[in-house]
Amino acid sequence: MTPLLNIRNLEVTSDRKKIIQQCSLHIRKGEVHIIMGPNGSGKSTLCHTIMGHPQYRVTRGSMKFNDVNLQKLSPTERAKLGLFLAFQYPQALPGVSLGQVMRATAHSMPLPKLKQALQNALQSMQLAEEFATRSLNEHASGGEKKRLEMVQLMLLKPKLAILDEIDSGIDIDALKLITQAINEQRAQQKTSFLIITHYPRLLQHLTPDRVHIMMHGRIVHSGDSTLGKQLEQEGYAAFEYTHKLTRTLRKKQTTQRD
Repeated sequence: MTPLLNIRNLEVTSDRKKIIQQCSLHIRKGEVHIIMGPNGSGKSTLCHTIMGHPQYRVTRGSMKFNDVNLQKLSPTERAKLGLFLAFQYPQALPGVSLGQVMRATAHSMPLPKLKQALQNALQSMQLAEEFATRSLNEHASGGEKKRLEMVQLMLLKPKLAILDEIDSGIDIDALKLITQAINEQRAQQKTSFLIITHYPRLLQHLTPDRVHIMMHGRIVHSGDSTLGKQLEQEGYAAFEYTHKLTRTLRKKQTTQRD
């Protein structure tokens, strides 16, 4: 099966600094992939690069979605293809309500149907109906903002949802609601997910197809959900050693070829 998201040997720079190097990632329809790694490893940069943030420049490699070259598309065009990004730090939009945002982005849905779908999504996330008419994310707690991101995802029904630390700053009840929504979207809509997290606790409520460890701008190790348990027991030290060993071997091979 052809991957929905196909990233090969990606290199990304920002302000002339290389952040991601030789990163490859393949996600098929309906799959859930989790990326874990220490701060500064390039996880959020990868998310924003996929969505086309102008701060990040692809200097090498390819990035395709449904066999379409993403590098030639604007963020709006990528969203129309079926990409969605839930932000690590959702911003408040004073004067702009969630209902207005959804009418602008889910404009193909008849208004009565949209209103009912929005009401149902808010209810499933245990958010009051007033969130539909008040300014998006304004005076909302961290957990409410993350659940509002999931409400938007549920209405837009993307092909690939990128969740950048959707589990940070929330309590266990909100985590259960969010992972339940992820599982439902995966089962009912065949949505694929790329989830960035620091916390192995997410794996207690979600069974991913693949877990990846990202360090120094590279995916250094991939495995199943047991990789999260190993990380919780051993930390990143073991993977740091593997990364350094791999770099040493690559340098030796390059020197021998030269």
